[in-house]
Amino acid sequence: HYTDHKGEHFKVRGPLNVNRSAQGHPVIVQAGQSEDGRGLAAATAEVIFTAHQKLDTAQEFYRDIKARARGLGRDPNHILVMPGVSPFVGRTEAEAREKYDRLTSLILEEDGIALIKGLTGGTLDLTGVNLDGPLPPVGPTEGMKSRQALIRQIADENGFTIRQLYQHVASARGHFTLVGTATQVADILEDWFQNEGADGFNILPPWLPTGLTDFVDLVIPELQRRGLFRTQYEGRTLRENLGLPFPDTRWAAERRQAHAAE
Repeated sequence: HYTDHKGEHFKVRGPLNVNRSAQGHPVIVQAGQSEDGRGLAAATAEVIFTAHQKLDTAQEFYRDIKARARGLGRDPNHILVMPGVSPFVGRTEAEAREKYDRLTSLILEEDGIALIKGLTGGTLDLTGVNLDGPLPPVGPTEGMKSRQALIRQIADENGFTIRQLYQHVASARGHFTLVGTATQVADILEDWFQNEGADGFNILPPWLPTGLTDFVDLVIPELQRRGLFRTQYEGRTLRENLGLPFPDTRWAAERRQAHAAE
């Protein structure tokens, strides 16, 4: 497609001598779940990275995004909602719990305080506050609104002290933390997937490399046994393996719209 640019300082006919990506264009991933974030995701995203602690809130987000996309003329099946999940996996539940307790015990107070301040929008001053008491009220923020609400939800619903709160969220920054055996973790992932809580998951290993290898070696075989995870890749690009369609060029889309209007 010819650029045919003629400006004050240069002119160029084009077109660009670079082949199109094998994916058409990179998969567009959006993160966030505020009102503005939802609107942006429904209009432009192909994958949405989101954070939820409970299935019912995940379902509300999932159904809202799909409905918004449908209202904008998009195929809701071409938008994948993929919450973050941080799994502590053990061969027994006690082993998984020991891994979780060991990691959370390493969080330094100053790092935990800084983490909570950042995740609540930067307005919360915990100087001199008893860390073994409840999280105080958090002031309004124009940034990280949805994450601030999520941190407040985690604190209130679990009755966490400030110390317990930062220990809980440190490994996954507010994403869903699972602690259990491969079967227990797979049960929850399957429940969310089968009941419109997610199209898939962003796995956030609590540490590397063993946090990832635990999931790959223990949970993936269980998901494969249930027919919920591939045994080989379907394609050669991320887009193909996510099951997303190859996108039109802007020019092809404009031509199709012009023909439809005739």
